[in-house]
Amino acid sequence: MKKLSEFSIGESGVIKSIVCEGRIKRRLFDMGVTPGAEVYLRKKAPLGDPIEVTIRGYELTLRKTEAECVNLEVKD
Repeated sequence: MKKLSEFSIGESGVIKSIVCEGRIKRRLFDMGVTPGAEVYLRKKAPLGDPIEVTIRGYELTLRKTEAECVNLEVKD
């Protein structure tokens, strides 16, 4: 398992869990970041914040603090 914030550009995986509470967790769920969804890391800003991913057929930009809450299983 690996956090989304640790992914490299071009890496993909399947969400296994969201490990945060309150508003951040609710915001992620509202954006479709839920267990079982496949995520592909498209771009990273030079300092790693924000990151752009493809999830459920659309592009989504996440803050590094949000990405640290998402645990994924890396796909080959």
